Amino acid sequence: MNRSERVWRETGLRSAVLAGDEQAWETLYQEAYDRLAAFVAWRCAGLRQDSEEILQETWLTAVRRIRTFDPKQGCFASWLHGIAANLLRNHFRRQANRPGSAAETLRNGRAAAAPSPDAILESRERAIQMARALAELPEHYEAVLCAKYVEQQSVAQIAEAWQQTPKAVESLLTRARQALREAYLRMEPTAND
Repeated sequence: MNRSERVWRETGLRSAVLAGDEQAWETLYQEAYDRLAAFVAWRCAGLRQDSEEILQETWLTAVRRIRTFDPKQGCFASWLHGIAANLLRNHFRRQANRPGSAAETLRNGRAAAAPSPDAILESRERAIQMARALAELPEHYEAVLCAKYVEQQSVAQIAEAWQQTPKAVESLLTRARQALREAYLRMEPTAND
């Protein structure tokens, strides 16, 4: 579907939702759910509970803010990704600073309060670090990593969709992976924290 068809269609669906048409909302929901769920799961680095919480918050925010959605500015799925990205950034910042969090437990060298094995705690902490690192990336780095690893697009597909050369996309992917690696290492808890 080309841009003008998408704008026309999503404008009609938005208007119908605002008029109380539940089927229009269901259509938007069904068309965007899988892609949004994959994006949130990726950004949560496999932390299922966090992923489910952010996914639910994203939809609740979308319901409350549907009036602000403008199909001319971008597609509904991209609008949802923006909401989710903001929620994720805030979620992992709060979680890292919360007293009694797994991050604080590891930083302070205390034993985990939960009865789970150390290996589970360490695995969860690595996932939290990855999710926080993803949340710190510039939007264009996050977008290219998502396109490549979540949406499973080839470099050629990304280049075509973004109207870039494959070489430019490869370069962007290299910089994005390096930025992710650096962000992850900056957030790595050490015994001195």
